[in-house]
Amino acid sequence: MLNAADLPDTIPIFSLPGALLLPRSRLPLHIFEPRYLQMLEDTLKTRERLIGMVQPRALPGQEAALHRIGCAGRITQFSETEDGRYLITLTGISRFRLGDEVEGFTPYRRFGVSWDGFERDLGQTERDDGLDRTAFLGLLERFFSAKLLSTDWDTLKEAEDELLINSLSMLLDFDPEEKQALLEAPSLSTRRETLVTLIEFMMRGGPDEETLQ
Repeated sequence: MLNAADLPDTIPIFSLPGALLLPRSRLPLHIFEPRYLQMLEDTLKTRERLIGMVQPRALPGQEAALHRIGCAGRITQFSETEDGRYLITLTGISRFRLGDEVEGFTPYRRFGVSWDGFERDLGQTERDDGLDRTAFLGLLERFFSAKLLSTDWDTLKEAEDELLINSLSMLLDFDPEEKQALLEAPSLSTRRETLVTLIEFMMRGGPDEETLQ
């Protein structure tokens, strides 16, 4: 694992709507666009092998707008297909705050970043002492049934708090703004509270129904 002193001041940025990476979690990606193939090639030459995942922002007239907080992942697995595409896995290291964009000749975007305020991301696995696992799994069971989803319930029941909450945050079909809210949650317990709110909201039909109180 990297420590704070290993984190660079500038990283390449991969902006993909709905693709959420969280610290100590793993995100598989399929890389095929030429600019991102170049980004991968350049990143693999660095000691840290970090790529920053950031959600785009839906702002009128600003197609390139990005949220200011993202999460950096280290390339921990990669394989090349016969036609030159790559399948990679990013392991989440730490969230960061975007600074200024770095001008240069790369086809992909690079930004200066600040890691301040996210020191706990480099620490030990978090626990959620407020998690009522029985009630939480009951909510998930109703949600999965309503959405006709299937899962390995034995694995969910045995998963550690962080793995359970972060995996659901990354895998469930929330929109980019909701994914951003999950990313920015300051602790595992607040992420779980946000996740529960989003699940309940989806079960009630989304924005066309009465707003949750």
